[in-house]
Amino acid sequence: HVQLVESGGGSVQAGGSLRLSCAPSRYRCIGWFRQTPEKEREGVATMYTTSGATYYYGSAKNRFILSQDKLKNTAFLQMRDLRPEDTAMYYCAAGTMPSSIQTTLVLFDPLRFSYWGQGTQVTVS
Repeated sequence: HVQLVESGGGSVQAGGSLRLSCAPSRYRCIGWFRQTPEKEREGVATMYTTSGATYYYGSAKNRFILSQDKLKNTAFLQMRDLRPEDTAMYYCAAGTMPSSIQTTLVLFDPLRFSYWGQGTQVTVS
């Protein structure tokens, strides 16, 4: 049974930064999603770990950076300039999509990811 583990969530003021971690990350594709009680789960960032290619969705562009440390088998989501609307439970997910897929609808589709963590809460006030 594969279990991803997220960490790094917390409470910050608007404009602040947080770095989320996800392990293990040795999968073809790693994605970060977030969800609030009012909204469906939405994609934030996706990475193909072999090439290191990263993709960002919506307001994550230009503010979030998805990276990996292969030696530590860990992926990171660096978030800066956080806003109250970033408040959510953040989930790490792993999938096996081929890196040839670069379509937004697929890259950020939760159904394309097979393994999930339990989430880490991010609160921005």
